[in-house]
Amino acid sequence: MRLVTFRRPGGQPEAGAIVRDQVVSLSGAGFPDMLSILAGGEKAKAKIENSIYHPAEGSSFALDSVRLLAPVPRPPKLICVGLNYLDHAREAGAEVPKVPTIFSKFSSSVIGPGDPIVLPKNSSRPDYEAEFAFVIGRGGRHIAAADWQQHVFGYTIVNDVSARDFQMATTQWLMGKTFDTFAPMGPHIVSRDEIADPHALDISLRINGEELQHSNTRELIFKIPELIAFLSSVMTLEPGDVVSTGTPAGVGFARKPPRFLRPRDEVVVSVAGIGELKNPVIAEADADKAMPAARG
Repeated sequence: MRLVTFRRPGGQPEAGAIVRDQVVSLSGAGFPDMLSILAGGEKAKAKIENSIYHPAEGSSFALDSVRLLAPVPRPPKLICVGLNYLDHAREAGAEVPKVPTIFSKFSSSVIGPGDPIVLPKNSSRPDYEAEFAFVIGRGGRHIAAADWQQHVFGYTIVNDVSARDFQMATTQWLMGKTFDTFAPMGPHIVSRDEIADPHALDISLRINGEELQHSNTRELIFKIPELIAFLSSVMTLEPGDVVSTGTPAGVGFARKPPRFLRPRDEVVVSVAGIGELKNPVIAEADADKAMPAARG
């Protein structure tokens, strides 16, 4: 199944499931938001399937009549893995990590498909990073790597937008990673059962039609089982946590000459089996006009 958070014209955000060219609202099935689904486990999945096959009257809407938001608009934790593709670690001039490099983005940085990435006026090096992400369903602490499938609800796409000047100013990356709008996510969550092997997915990024990144998740240094075991050894993973697994080579700062994001760019991140995440790019000076529409 493919789950979304969407908004009808004039309505509030609600959880839904995509069925062909329709969105079926799940609020009538007892799921007011995505977190309630993710915390519901297998019982929630069964209830959702019944709602999909037997939708209540007035609960289905044409997909092109609603606005898709980030599937998890405010994740409890948005955890990111740095330098997790061998080719990217090399282009960044970094040693291949022996343990995962972990940082985070605050939930206020999350935007949905179609929302504008706002280039901050105080950064001159805004960059892009195509990333495959997994979403936690069942939470837990000290999870064994072999049990990873019991804790992953599904998969989505994240663009780890990064202000390289802020990121590289200190050894701590967070401030360069968590500007408002720097975590586009979506367009939906694909449930785990729909992806036979999450470590065999093509991933790419295009700007204005030009492909700048292309790889496959088989190239991840630390794969999902290792990441879940490592993260849960430190923190309790919770339903709705999103873990963005890292980006392949081809990022802007490492290109010659560098290719940073510019106003009027369109950025498209593609992951096989999940879909495409598209976002326009605007300058902060134009954000006051664009953001009310994006939030509405």
